[in-house]
Amino acid sequence: MGTRAGAATDGETALRVDLARRGMRLTDQRRFILAVVQATDRHPTAEWVHEAVRRRLPRVSLATVYRNLRLLAHHGLLTEIAGGPTLRFDARVMRHHHFTCSACGRIFDLEEPVDARLDARVAAQTGFHVSHHRIEFYGSCGRCTSRRPGRRRRSRRGPESR
Repeated sequence: MGTRAGAATDGETALRVDLARRGMRLTDQRRFILAVVQATDRHPTAEWVHEAVRRRLPRVSLATVYRNLRLLAHHGLLTEIAGGPTLRFDARVMRHHHFTCSACGRIFDLEEPVDARLDARVAAQTGFHVSHHRIEFYGSCGRCTSRRPGRRRRSRRGPESR
């Protein structure tokens, strides 16, 4: 996940410089929180990130994790995904769409290109200034679709841990 100061990796040094430009320090908590989210494609909740970070930093609180996730998202290093019962986070910050499985709750990144012409059409029709848009798709993922009807199994773990 990284090394102590003096033996920092190129990636950690770049992150430290990037955060400094944004007026933030690279604390152990921020480094681990960001690394946990970047290491998964599961679009985790703050609770899931907290459990993962606690393996390395046992005293970190859920409030600290949540505050840092929101701060990292505010500064463009993560993306917040709202729309379900809990706020989720995504390390893939370039604009993209998501598919959410209504059965298991898992969120998938879609490779469908974002159509900037839609921003222009909405702006022209409404007079609004459109900075960007996000389209969310919902339905059943392949795994849930292939399950036999009448047998909806749900994992004991949360959707972000699958």
